[in-house]
Amino acid sequence: MRMLIRSIVSPQKEENKLELRLFGVLAAVFVLMTVLKPALFPTAGNFSSMMTQFPEYGVMAIGVSLAMISGGIDLAVVGTANLAAVTAAKFLVAAVPRGTPAGEAVLPVLIALLIALGTGLAAGAISGMLITLFKIPPILATLGAGQLYAGAAIVITAGRPISGLPALFSNIGNMEIAGLLPLPFLLYVVIAALTHFMLQKTSFGIKLFLVGTNAKAALFAGLENKLIILKTYMLSGILSAIAGLIMMARTNSAKADYGVSYTLQCVLIAVLGGVDSNGGRGSILGVTFAVLILQFLSSGLNMFDNLSNFYRDVIWGAVLIAALIVNWMLARQKR
Repeated sequence: MRMLIRSIVSPQKEENKLELRLFGVLAAVFVLMTVLKPALFPTAGNFSSMMTQFPEYGVMAIGVSLAMISGGIDLAVVGTANLAAVTAAKFLVAAVPRGTPAGEAVLPVLIALLIALGTGLAAGAISGMLITLFKIPPILATLGAGQLYAGAAIVITAGRPISGLPALFSNIGNMEIAGLLPLPFLLYVVIAALTHFMLQKTSFGIKLFLVGTNAKAALFAGLENKLIILKTYMLSGILSAIAGLIMMARTNSAKADYGVSYTLQCVLIAVLGGVDSNGGRGSILGVTFAVLILQFLSSGLNMFDNLSNFYRDVIWGAVLIAALIVNWMLARQKR
């Protein structure tokens, strides 16, 4: 056990170096976009827009990162988010007729939040059980589970968006604190801080790193690997449900196929943020820097009229491959 713990503690300096490099990349991207689009990029309106956009996939990226730290991966985050949003929206539309006063909609909104979180918890539990009980590889288990959740959402909505949500829900989801900071941004900050604390300061976080570093050694050390992995995917499911609620509030609707491209972005963020694809290593601060880098790039690229949005997937794929190659080279050099 002591040897395993040393294997977790010793790479801390390397993670700090990675975080510094990511901060340098973030600063370089910011300067580049500011120079290229000085009248559009470094503006209060653009920053407010970015703070509203990135939390929905940033929260899902944290869930993917936790699964990768455990030695697996969660490709069901988007399906889980949409299913959670659809079930909550379906309840809200049925429970709160149009024109209902805001005071009478408070209780249904709270119940809808619990329904969404419960849906995410159940979805994560299903993915975790497929991996722990049936020994299905995480990439296949979560890929299949994601398709299952997406199909269930399509059945519930009949392929149509659910609109007409109570104004109270949308107003809360899109409110700004002190007129500057959007609520989704503050929610991401709180979730990132709590996840960082969990990974660094709690026994569950240490056990999660141990399982991801060497599952067999962790098992012989007395850890309940299956329970730890199950809890990890349940936590990822809850985070996905929160992301689904953020998406639902921002668009004032719920769809079964919203944010299809977010899966690739979440994996890209985790890898770019320094999460080891083999498990056992990663930091939430690095993931946050990666989220901001991609958001700066995305917002900056949208400001070029002659650059099609279809090129963004090409760029994300190229960045993902480049990040994997760089991580492999660094790991090889370290060995």
